[in-house]
Amino acid sequence: MYIISRIKKYLLIFLLLPVVMAAAQQAPAPDVSTYQPPVFKDDARVGKIKTLLPVIEKMYKDYAEEKKFPGMAFGIVADDRLIYTGNAGYTNLAKKIPVSSASLFRIASMSKSLTGMAILKLRDEGKLKLDDEASRYIPVLKDVRLLTADAPSITIRDLLTHSAGFPEDNPWGDRQLGITHDVFMAMLQKGISFSNVPGITYEYSNMGFAMLGEIITVVSGTSYQQYITSAILKPLGMTHTIWEYSKAPPGLLAHGYRWLNGNWQEEKLLHDGVYGAMGGLITSVEDFSRYMAFHLAAWPPRNDKETGPVKRSAVREMQQAWRFSSIVNTFTYPGGRTSAMVNSYGYGLRISKDGEGRVYAGHSGGLPGFGSQWMIMPEYGIGVVVFGNLTYAGMSAINWAVLDTLIAGAELAPRQLPVSPVLQQRKEELVKLLPDWNGAEESNIFAVNFFPDRSLAIRKKQSQDLFRKAGKVVRITELVPENQLRGSFILQGEKTGIEIYFTLTPENPALIQQLDMEEVKR
Repeated sequence: MYIISRIKKYLLIFLLLPVVMAAAQQAPAPDVSTYQPPVFKDDARVGKIKTLLPVIEKMYKDYAEEKKFPGMAFGIVADDRLIYTGNAGYTNLAKKIPVSSASLFRIASMSKSLTGMAILKLRDEGKLKLDDEASRYIPVLKDVRLLTADAPSITIRDLLTHSAGFPEDNPWGDRQLGITHDVFMAMLQKGISFSNVPGITYEYSNMGFAMLGEIITVVSGTSYQQYITSAILKPLGMTHTIWEYSKAPPGLLAHGYRWLNGNWQEEKLLHDGVYGAMGGLITSVEDFSRYMAFHLAAWPPRNDKETGPVKRSAVREMQQAWRFSSIVNTFTYPGGRTSAMVNSYGYGLRISKDGEGRVYAGHSGGLPGFGSQWMIMPEYGIGVVVFGNLTYAGMSAINWAVLDTLIAGAELAPRQLPVSPVLQQRKEELVKLLPDWNGAEESNIFAVNFFPDRSLAIRKKQSQDLFRKAGKVVRITELVPENQLRGSFILQGEKTGIEIYFTLTPENPALIQQLDMEEVKR
């Protein structure tokens, strides 16, 4: 079993050895495409990440060796671009073809978010609504008998969030990958066995995403494969990403294997079909990193021109927790600390939030012969991806370990939000009033609740006491926004500091409704 605490050992070894950056395999220059992601460039931050690359590479390679992966490809995306790729082993054991960042792996259920993105694109184009009944586009569903007489109809939103009432269908669904439209419709005509009524609970369903593929086909007038390829993949520059393995260059295609009785046995590759919408995509680390960068580049919300194939707001919408899945009371991180972890499902994405407020978005994938996973941290602007060619290869553990190592080792912090003009204005107005609050009630910057909630006399005494302890103010820090209407800053005195936190109202212009001041040690 992989011992996640090995990370400490890796870090120690690394710190005792000279960093040989030439050994870190750098990502090749990407192909030119229609869409070019904005670069939130922070050379210092990326530089810190790069000092950890020998450690990260060893972590991935040790994991591959321990889990007996024939081959593995992995990469790191930061500041909305691929900054590092690595690999181990072979895509084809018989021919000893080594894995590269251009090797094409079937990524299984990682495909689901592309299907979800296509649905949102069609929604934004006015061609469907998420609360449309699925039977509007798949007529055979009108005759499907639901679990109870009072069950609501299945909607597109239900399908997107695994809440249509279908039973969990791994690994049965994997073996349906290559079936045709006619076979799928015949299957549905026989009826569906439900485990729940639609719209009340999460249960993972490959059938649901196969239905979404059918809806994309009906609405777009072309196959879901062609629509996703032309509307999303090509504009992102993912020109080597395909659906059918027989179309892959033989030297790049990863063959799948199963470890059985002490040997690798090659798995028969599955052809693409109707169920490919749930897990049929074949791609490389080079290509998929572009998709990851597009997800990261949706943050923060801003006024920049839309340049991607899908609106930034739709990408952020995909990453929201639309259906609660589970809660883990004592999730254990690589360093040994534990935290609660809330897990949910977005639109084709798994969403997790830990007790420290960190949000993770991504998806795993598993098919006969393959296992994969990608994970991004939108607030941190970083993500990792790993592909392997072993049946149902579990990749979550190593990606959690790598992300946690990067954050701790590179001392990464969430990307700073821009300060809104009104928040900055209120900060400057506050500074002028402190510590004596002269003319505060006539300043017109405070909301109607402000002084009734705490009188001017009380506020004046508190601030004067704090200023007396702090001594002469020698520095005022930059405002740290929590969002566009709340934030904090520090008045640094000769002896100590004063942290000031304030929030604004929803009215226009926004006024100060809450203000807290407290001493902070130097």
